[in-house]
Amino acid sequence: MALTDVSRRVRSGLRTAAPSPVVPPGLRRLVTSTPRLPALVRETVHWGVVHGVPGLVLRRAARQGDLQARMIMAGGDVQGPIETIRAAGPVVRAKFSNVVTSHVGVREVLTRDEFVTGFPGKDGPLSSIAEATAPRSIHPLEPPSLLATDPPDHTRYRRLVTGVFTMRAVQKLQARTEELATELLDAVEEKARRGEPVDVVADYCAPLPVSVIAEVLGVPEEEHERVLAFGAAAAPSLDLGLGLTQYRSVHRALAQFDDWLGHHLAELRRNPGDNLLSQLVHAEVDGAGLSETELRATAGLVLAAGFETTVNLLSNGIALLATHPDQLAKVRSGEATWTNTVEEVLRYDPPVLLTARQVAVDTELLGHRVNVGTLVAAVLWGANRDPEVFDDPHTFDVTRANAREHISFSSGRHHCLGASLARMEGEVGLRAFFERFGDVELSVGATRRTTRILRGYETLPVVLGPPPHAAV
Repeated sequence: MALTDVSRRVRSGLRTAAPSPVVPPGLRRLVTSTPRLPALVRETVHWGVVHGVPGLVLRRAARQGDLQARMIMAGGDVQGPIETIRAAGPVVRAKFSNVVTSHVGVREVLTRDEFVTGFPGKDGPLSSIAEATAPRSIHPLEPPSLLATDPPDHTRYRRLVTGVFTMRAVQKLQARTEELATELLDAVEEKARRGEPVDVVADYCAPLPVSVIAEVLGVPEEEHERVLAFGAAAAPSLDLGLGLTQYRSVHRALAQFDDWLGHHLAELRRNPGDNLLSQLVHAEVDGAGLSETELRATAGLVLAAGFETTVNLLSNGIALLATHPDQLAKVRSGEATWTNTVEEVLRYDPPVLLTARQVAVDTELLGHRVNVGTLVAAVLWGANRDPEVFDDPHTFDVTRANAREHISFSSGRHHCLGASLARMEGEVGLRAFFERFGDVELSVGATRRTTRILRGYETLPVVLGPPPHAAV
């Protein structure tokens, strides 16, 4: 899963193109020196620093025509803002960061050592308040999350969990994934036969990858709903400018999941099983195991990496193929493969909009000077639609020869941990769905997720027809 560092960047008060707000010293002393602020006050202050003020800046910048802010606020229809940024130059300086949209530029940002992730510095005017009021539960954008660390810590954490996502391990999971897909589609078909509405996100796209990763990690079936709730809660936590009500809902869910995960890991210490989480509890790298905080952060991220991307991949793929019957016909006739179709879905409608890196040393990017401490936003969607790499880039074409050259899974050391698993589940899931149902029509009421960084469908109601006469 690739993420943006924009929200962490703004709230840290690091040097950006936007002026840093001035915090009265008295207010800062009051907040940081009072260890037991009422919970509601602490929560509200933290929201104001992390989301309230940045959200106001973001919305104002969008109204004033800032290209990056317009892109972030665009929701599902990002093509116009991104192509405007592309036309403005290879490296565009915006309110919050420099922005790159080209394939070569995005790949450079993600692979060169001069660009790093990790937690920003703590010398900004708002950072001490944010730290003093922060919730103590795990968060995908806070260390020791894999998404917020660089070597050597990142290397140590990743070495412990890569085994479950290797190509060989994923191939062993394919048969079980096919079984789960069949079970879910049996239930979907029965609902359709009874005339009940079918939402393929709730009935298929979400439970399929969650069931797979939960079995791998030793999560009991009765707890699968909790994992889904964690994914739903974590997704908007990656965005900038949440409203207070949504912020409280997100962090309440994250805290509940953190509490559950702690109890689950404790149970696995007492009664380990043949699963990854049991291995993590006792794992060591270079003679050292994970601390409790590191263990929770790593386990939580592996859960999310194991299904979040695939939920969006499946829903985006079903929507695209249902609305492009000519492309679906090419797959069914054998003119295109399901493997390549998955790659084209990932290219055309990537599950993640953008990611970001900080500049570690003064350097150049595409002939432009970028200074240490500044931020560069790498727009994955833009790289995937680069006309220098992809012919007719805004056309969905399942026969595209170089579809796999997309960067939807990021690149470099932070290449998506669950990429191989997502590809396998995407191929199995889409093939099984369209082999089962011949005619698939989207119903009124399909809605995109309101998240700005993660891209997929919240609901996708469909009308389903009988199996096709000839499935491939």
